[in-house]
Amino acid sequence: MVDNGHDGRGVAMRGRLPGLDLLRGVAVALVLLNHAHPFFGGAGVVGVTMFFALSGYLITGVLVRDIYLTGGVRLAVFYRNRALRLIPALLLFLLGYVVVEGVFNHLGERGLVPQSVAVALTYTTNIPGIPNGSGSLYHLWTLATEEQFYVLWPLVLLFGFRRVGLRRVVGLVAAGVVMMCVLTLKLTEPDVARVYALPSSWWLTIMIGSVAYLGREELARLLPTTAGRRRALQLVVLAAIGVVAAIPGLAHSSLMYLLIAPGVALGTAVLITYASHWDTLPSRLLRPLLHLGTISYAAYLWNAAIMRWLEPIGGLLASVLVVTLTLAAATASWWLVERPVQRLRARLDRRQPALQR
Repeated sequence: MVDNGHDGRGVAMRGRLPGLDLLRGVAVALVLLNHAHPFFGGAGVVGVTMFFALSGYLITGVLVRDIYLTGGVRLAVFYRNRALRLIPALLLFLLGYVVVEGVFNHLGERGLVPQSVAVALTYTTNIPGIPNGSGSLYHLWTLATEEQFYVLWPLVLLFGFRRVGLRRVVGLVAAGVVMMCVLTLKLTEPDVARVYALPSSWWLTIMIGSVAYLGREELARLLPTTAGRRRALQLVVLAAIGVVAAIPGLAHSSLMYLLIAPGVALGTAVLITYASHWDTLPSRLLRPLLHLGTISYAAYLWNAAIMRWLEPIGGLLASVLVVTLTLAAATASWWLVERPVQRLRARLDRRQPALQR
């Protein structure tokens, strides 16, 4: 969920891409819809897949530029920037969690607080055999999946550039990820939903976004270039994503992990190819989605927990309150934590020109 920079007023900051913020807004809107109404049964899975593909595209861009400009990957700088992007907002969210479930014991699970915080901060929510703690933090498996991937991915890229060729090493890693996914699905049949939070189930979607960056010029040549055909293709992809978002029970099907999620990631890569070149939004009507994309990381952090905390209310009122409080918490996180830290990171990056985006 890497950031690509906006100041909250729609004014571009260094390196921000409004088109990608817009796609991030679409992704988090799907997650909010999934949590707000059961009709959008597959929307959460689709939103998560879009996030993974976007993340792979942006992070690979950072790493590849560093390799070309310096001949290597400055891991200390890379992980410093990841920490500055992710940890401050996570700490603010965990503080809120500790207040609600620790101080006020809202769900009667105060005893789970220390374990839950420890699992969240070590990015181990998705590792089998490690107790997850509170269900309010279970959604952090997606963050764990990303960060575990980015422990290995810089080394894969560097090895590919320096040793055996990028296409070969990426192809081998992709084949290995697919094999791991197939193996875990076979081991868990018929209850394949047990693989839902495993990293092997989702690393392929991150890789698809990563490969979309590596092959962005080739992909651009393959896609329609005339305005009418570009628009038509984007509408078709968005319509397909919308159809998948309405399909319930996706997590219980092997097709989800082997076909549907990779397909959504490919569709996202197509949208990225076009949207990454937007300097401004094509319509003012899209500004709410742009704002949602700007605060998407904090919205992701808060939404599932708020939904669980308000579950006893039930009905339409609960859905409205969940969305309202999520947006309020995410906006507060942006202004109080994320935006100031982003400025700090920009100052640090000016000392490391190769990592500027």
